[in-house]
Amino acid sequence: MTPRQRMAVVMDPIDKINYAKDTTLAMLLAAQTRGYELLYLTQSDLYLRDGVARGRVRPLSVKADASKWFSLGESADIALGDVDALLMRKDPPFDMEFIYTTYILERAEAAGCLVVNRPQGLRDMNEKVYTAWFPECCAATLITRSMSAMAAFAAEHGRVVVKPLHGMGGRSIFVVDPADKNMQVVFETLTDYGNNFAIVQRYLPEIVTGGDSRVLVIDGKPAPFALARMPSATDNRGNLAAGATGVVRPLNERDRELAARIGPTLAERGMLFVGLDVIGGFVTEINVTSPTGVREIDKQAGTDLAGDFIDAVSRHLAAHPRSPRRP
Repeated sequence: MTPRQRMAVVMDPIDKINYAKDTTLAMLLAAQTRGYELLYLTQSDLYLRDGVARGRVRPLSVKADASKWFSLGESADIALGDVDALLMRKDPPFDMEFIYTTYILERAEAAGCLVVNRPQGLRDMNEKVYTAWFPECCAATLITRSMSAMAAFAAEHGRVVVKPLHGMGGRSIFVVDPADKNMQVVFETLTDYGNNFAIVQRYLPEIVTGGDSRVLVIDGKPAPFALARMPSATDNRGNLAAGATGVVRPLNERDRELAARIGPTLAERGMLFVGLDVIGGFVTEINVTSPTGVREIDKQAGTDLAGDFIDAVSRHLAAHPRSPRRP
């Protein structure tokens, strides 16, 4: 009898997730349905010993039950290179602890485990900064520590969006105009008076009517529907965590153009599940850490995007069965 393939997941505490919206849970349900044996870890369960990536794992069982969606078995200490696939689904912030985690996972990858998304890509592709690799797909963008350069950019473009480089869920995102007397203090706050980099982008008014659309790219190809996140009447941010409303819509031609330009590069670098944030036909972020939106799209469109993703992981496993990858 062929042993079941094992799939580990590194995620935030599973008992704290939002059952109705959590994309990682959808992935785990799809993997379990496809016969994978599931193992659960948090960031604190990972460690390196003499160059070997190890983890304190617990067997995980999941079910579609809003009152009790998981159960865990007894903890065991294993070499992560012995696991067939590992999903890295830890939410930002993208800080040094996150980077240290990718080093550990890269050692697991070198020992033969398929890590998704790939650790090197998680380090290299900052959600905000990586848009610079595709400037033709993006609105005017400035990444700088200079508050005077930010002010000049705002004077050039009028209303702008200012964000830190490490956050998620709409945290610390500001929309300001050159005439706004709070503009300087926003620059001071986000750059810590010029000591930290921050990003400034031209404000895209289409967010009001079309929302901030999440286009999911699975193994280089876009899902057929996008999740348009419509800001509330009292907020500028198109983030569900900030009170936006999710409306599913079919991809338009511009969405497909953007995915065709960016998707193949992502797939080549081992980024099998990515979320492009698109406003007014421009990419504002390339989300590679733990993109969400699957539950909302599947519910409204009748798709099975989590299943599509797990099928993509299975194809990659079949192409490279237990073969050590690049160290």
